[in-house]
Amino acid sequence: MKRLYLVSRIVAFVALISLCLAGQTKKYEYSKRDKAFYADPALVDFVRPGLMITINSAKISTGGAISVTYTLTDPSGLPLDGSGVTTPGVVSLAYVASYIPKGQQQYVAYTTSKVTGKVLGTITRPNFELGGTAKSLGSGQYQYTFQAQATSGFDPTVTTTVAVDGNRDLTAFNLGTSYAGATFNFVPNGSPVTVTRDVIRTQSCNGCHDQLAFHGGYAHGMEMCVLCHQPQNADPVTGNTLDAKVFFHKIHMGSQLPSVIGTAIAPGVPYEVVGFMNSVNNFSTVIDPADPRRCEVCHSQTKGAVQAKAFLTMPSRAACGACHDDVNFATGANHPGGFQPDDSECHNCHIPQGELPFDASILGAHVVPTDTAASYPQNPDTLLPGINLAITSVTNTTAGKAPTVNFTLRDNKGNNIPLSQTSTLEFTMAGPTTDYGYTSFGSDTAGTPGYVTESASKATCGSSGSCTYTFTHAIPEAATGTYSIAGEARMNVTVLAGTTTQQTVVAAAMNPVINFSVDGSAVAPRRTVVALSNCNNCHVALSLHGNLRNNTEYCVFCHNPSNTDASQRVNAKVAADKALPPQGINFNLLVHRIHDGVNVVPAGGKPYIVVGFGGSHNDFSGVLFPAMSPTGNATYLQNCSICHVNGSEQNLPIGLNPVTDPQGWINPVQPVSSACSGCHVSKPEAAHFLANTDSLGESCTVCHAAGAQFAVDAVHTQ
Repeated sequence: MKRLYLVSRIVAFVALISLCLAGQTKKYEYSKRDKAFYADPALVDFVRPGLMITINSAKISTGGAISVTYTLTDPSGLPLDGSGVTTPGVVSLAYVASYIPKGQQQYVAYTTSKVTGKVLGTITRPNFELGGTAKSLGSGQYQYTFQAQATSGFDPTVTTTVAVDGNRDLTAFNLGTSYAGATFNFVPNGSPVTVTRDVIRTQSCNGCHDQLAFHGGYAHGMEMCVLCHQPQNADPVTGNTLDAKVFFHKIHMGSQLPSVIGTAIAPGVPYEVVGFMNSVNNFSTVIDPADPRRCEVCHSQTKGAVQAKAFLTMPSRAACGACHDDVNFATGANHPGGFQPDDSECHNCHIPQGELPFDASILGAHVVPTDTAASYPQNPDTLLPGINLAITSVTNTTAGKAPTVNFTLRDNKGNNIPLSQTSTLEFTMAGPTTDYGYTSFGSDTAGTPGYVTESASKATCGSSGSCTYTFTHAIPEAATGTYSIAGEARMNVTVLAGTTTQQTVVAAAMNPVINFSVDGSAVAPRRTVVALSNCNNCHVALSLHGNLRNNTEYCVFCHNPSNTDASQRVNAKVAADKALPPQGINFNLLVHRIHDGVNVVPAGGKPYIVVGFGGSHNDFSGVLFPAMSPTGNATYLQNCSICHVNGSEQNLPIGLNPVTDPQGWINPVQPVSSACSGCHVSKPEAAHFLANTDSLGESCTVCHAAGAQFAVDAVHTQ
């Protein structure tokens, strides 16, 4: 009896430990991007959100029947019932089967459908399949037999690929929809797979797209894209091919396509594709944030793609003509090499890389001028020497004093650059770092509220190259805490002088930032909200204002709570801009609003138009943020961590300076409201901000702070 009691106690203890571990592993299994991370643990333990698809095998019978065996599980590996009867959530799936014909490099689809359009008439093109036969094999394992069959006399020796992709609907439990997909390569006769289509890895795409997905969440990753986006595929309405090597290039070129830009004789035409339910998808405004000349952003040489060098070794009329669509290879128009009846001669002129940039080689023809030093390290003397500005120290930093900046200006080899060679050399002072914006450095700085910028072109330099510049404006008498100084420098450099490819390149230095105490207190840098490296995951080399500004730590000096475009709006080239009040350009408002682009007006906001240098009109209403939702929606801004670091999106900036926003619903708007109103642009949302602000300040943290019911991360889950 005593032994039985002991056993029961042990069993109870093990059960208790299991329950504790279940609660502990909930957050291990689910990221902060998942609704399950914030859900009731009991609900999560019951539903086991998530979907994993594993393809176990596939085959084609001698009669041409194609089948695939796969397993459906949750993230813990426990089996799921696709019908949603014995486990929560119905799983909906779509299937694709394609093969690579012998001697070819791209797929041909077995799964197809007919579609009709005014340009191409009725065509047969690749598609998902839903109408085959699926049967359960038990323990979450299923076998699907395709409706499509391999044609009579099919080649059993070629690589064949099947894909299973779909979703698990858990919206009834307020846990959203889980998405997953998998592909499987095999050779029908059982031979090992030796031929694949592996040119670009999904990881490269996700640098910008975050989670590459399309077609309502029934297509994930490049492995699946290439099964259908091959020469069989086209849009019969417009006649545009949907072959990846053409279609993807054209999308990323977008607004820069010669056919879109047009000429004085032949006006441009939009680049459009008609999709599901006759939706018109216009890619004519797309701007590649990385610059489409940086081919290796997509064709990465470091992500492991087997055919990563294919774009260098196998140039073709289709791929090259996708971007250079004013070239007529049949007649030779706009092609220095004349007409080309096929692709056999392309590689003779278009070698992977020549000795110098701007030639006919593939990398040379696409090099971004400011990248030449990095792209051609074998010829550093003929290319950009580099420009590097370093602030070594700041002295005379007491409140009321004019600070002296000690700095060097050198090329990549460490040689001193004469200040006379620069076209711009300036230093900017701002403070305090608790929040820039409302500090006055003198009545003559009204046009630069919260900061002062001075030219250092007349700075004094010693023989060693060490230079000094003393500001004419002083640190304010009443200043306390930490202040900052940053620098900017650029110069015009002629590369390949005396050759037919001579170019003048505007080279700019990285912006150095240095912090210093003005009252003897400990130096406290400004809070870090975003990381430049995160920006460059998509932008590669973020550079703005004529290459002068390239460091987000510096951007916030000028894009501060008190600043607007007032100094430029008076010179607006568009009459309607001049008639409107200034636009707020505080960094959190500006960056959110720019990236929200196409969503702003449809969501009930006002067009976000900033008047820039020389009165230029900058309307960001067409900006499409490339990060995707799980269904493939490219207007998705839910993943704050793409830009934010250290959970800064949750650190609601209570107590900071109010933000000047003359065109906003509220002016001035409080700091948290300003950040949120970058995306939440409607009048009712502004009313919510206002209703939760009184003489004591904002009450946002009550509901939206980390751990609160509507915490920022919790309401941005998927």
